[in-house]
Amino acid sequence: MEYMAESVDRSPGHILCCECGVPISPNPANVCVACLRSKVDISQGVPKQVSISFCKQCQRYFQPPASWVQCALESRELLALCLKKIKAPLSKVRLVDAGFVWTEPHSKRLKVKLTIQKEVMNGAILQQVFVVDYVVQSQMCGDCHRVEAKDFWKAVIQVRQKTLHKKTFYYLEQLILKYGMHQNTLRIKEIHDGLDFYYSSKQHAQKMVEFLQGTVPCRCKASQRLISQDIHSNTYNYKSTFSVEIVPICKDNVVCLSPKLAQSLGNMNQICICIRVTSAIHLIDPNTLQVADIDGNTFWSHPFNSLCHPKQLEEFIVMECSIVRDLKRSAGAGVISKKHTLGEVWIQKTSEMNTDKQYFCRTHLGHLLNPGDLVLGFDLANCNLNDEHVNKMNSDRVPDVVLIKKSYDRTKRQRRRNWKLKELARDREDMDTDDERQYQDFLEDLEEDEAIRKNVNIYRDPTIPVESDTDDEGAPRVSLAEMLEDLHISQDATGEEGASMMS
Repeated sequence: MEYMAESVDRSPGHILCCECGVPISPNPANVCVACLRSKVDISQGVPKQVSISFCKQCQRYFQPPASWVQCALESRELLALCLKKIKAPLSKVRLVDAGFVWTEPHSKRLKVKLTIQKEVMNGAILQQVFVVDYVVQSQMCGDCHRVEAKDFWKAVIQVRQKTLHKKTFYYLEQLILKYGMHQNTLRIKEIHDGLDFYYSSKQHAQKMVEFLQGTVPCRCKASQRLISQDIHSNTYNYKSTFSVEIVPICKDNVVCLSPKLAQSLGNMNQICICIRVTSAIHLIDPNTLQVADIDGNTFWSHPFNSLCHPKQLEEFIVMECSIVRDLKRSAGAGVISKKHTLGEVWIQKTSEMNTDKQYFCRTHLGHLLNPGDLVLGFDLANCNLNDEHVNKMNSDRVPDVVLIKKSYDRTKRQRRRNWKLKELARDREDMDTDDERQYQDFLEDLEEDEAIRKNVNIYRDPTIPVESDTDDEGAPRVSLAEMLEDLHISQDATGEEGASMMS
């Protein structure tokens, strides 16, 4: 007799739902999922529609209690910000998953899909998925509100230069644009002898002052005025003012150094020409081609002024030009410029062509001048020089004429100029009538000086056709390789007008 063992089915049994009678697997509530969801809503108390504030000016979202944060669409940062808006209701349930549901970027709607769990009847755990709709409301942040008001500022920088020409300011403007130092300004105001920069915080103004001190030779003074105070919390509200004075020397100025300063620079002559102003004053001696750099501290210790202003430039014609090959250098002489050539020229004023009066002088433009060329210079022999250092000099050491630069046809240069510069958005007041002429002088300096062009962003002008780097007269021009393409944010990669993300 054999014993037959029956197979035992160990699969769990089924019970009937106490609500609808559907066979279900046993659970602590003895209720099917459909009936449990109809009786219990675990998402109750979690808002299904929430508002979120967005600043259209700076593209930032408001994060309570008082901060504004930069978040990209459907980013982790924006998701965390949305969940913080419903943090209190979510603390009563268990958050399993969260993610964005795609919406149109300009619809001003953000949809977040949430998956939550919660323990319900008799220990049963119920999971539910639902969508929270966030309405994006436009609200201007405090920083942008102060920018639009244009009258609320905590610090101001007053940049001044006591000169008749604005070449240094034009150069400084391009440096500010290149490095984006104007982004934190509330307002930029232009007056007759300088610029005023307004800021909402003292820290931004101090950063700008440090930039100016490393860019141009200057000196700074700071002051502050008490606006209000709270004696209970020991807090004070100040308005700060920074006065920045740039050295009163511009490019192409003729200066007279003090004997002590000239000796310390390598026994160079006292009459020099300023060929460039960057973080230091770059001087050249037209008689020996000796160059020297003077920083801001040295200038304020041994100050000197410009002998002639740009309106005193006169036009001369070159009658004869010869290159000086062998030049005897004195003991202790400084560095000689390799970019210039020393020449001896006989010149005559174009206004005195009916006379026989000619002038003889040495110049650093020997590599550019030929008989018949026009050149601009200062006539020191026939002008009234009111300078303490010149009055003490021997008259034999003061040249009759100091040549500054070669003259080209300005109209033709403007017509063939196929590049442009960007400008700061500023308020203009009390503008002089010759500002356009001074700006054209600065553009010509950029074409002639490669060292200055390296620090400036030059953009190609598509309205003017591209030509060769030099014209028939040999006037210097900016090469196409040095130009940048001007980028317009309003256009997308296909050249079509791009839609705003949040309009």
